[in-house]
Amino acid sequence: MNLQDFFRENRKVALAFSGGVDSAYLLYAALEYGATVRAYYVRSAFQPQFEFEDARRLSKLLGADMKVLSVDVLDNSFVVENPVDRCYYCKKEIFTAVAKAAVKDNYPFLIDGTNASDDAGDRPGMRALLELSVRSPLRECGLTKEEIRRLSKGAGLFTWDKPAYACLATRIPAGERITEEKLLKTEAAENYLHAAGLTDFRVRFFENAARLQVPLEQLATVLDKRQEIIHELKKYYSAVLLDLEVRE
Repeated sequence: MNLQDFFRENRKVALAFSGGVDSAYLLYAALEYGATVRAYYVRSAFQPQFEFEDARRLSKLLGADMKVLSVDVLDNSFVVENPVDRCYYCKKEIFTAVAKAAVKDNYPFLIDGTNASDDAGDRPGMRALLELSVRSPLRECGLTKEEIRRLSKGAGLFTWDKPAYACLATRIPAGERITEEKLLKTEAAENYLHAAGLTDFRVRFFENAARLQVPLEQLATVLDKRQEIIHELKKYYSAVLLDLEVRE
């Protein structure tokens, strides 16, 4: 099966839409192949502002129907306590909200952007998708992240080379309680580093210190801007650490 076949069989779909590479291409493909699609973007404490702006920008460029939902993930005690399978509880909360809204809007068939490169064995969130009968066309059609980027570039989508992004909660070690304050610190620190020219990095909590993970080719940039980075990030953290086990 390819995506054209998928959308020929499923003509009306609701899409859980993040504005990332995968869901962006899936939204494009659904429209390209004549499906009636409504994109549902969920705003929560785990999603930074730039993700929302990217989602809104892409939906406007495509002329897509996008609906914004708000979900208070910090109201879920299982999520806040941050166990190793936190993603399962978070996904269950978010996709339940999307599914309810979609059914109310007469879009009973829900899809998401999970692709063939995503390892189900390492993603507790996929268990929630199975329980809620969410379909993943990119995965079903065997499309990998690399292929999706290539197709997105060919389609002229600005998301084609967007770095992979995991939600803000992933910066907080499993077992450490998640708070709004920690999430806001993370977003502020990462916004600063992005403005400083870094890409595809992470600012992780480490006993109230910031542990920076950057690609190898950006280590020199961090060291060159060391004083400025320390000055800015110590507004939020007790110390600033550089992880020499760089992001691959």
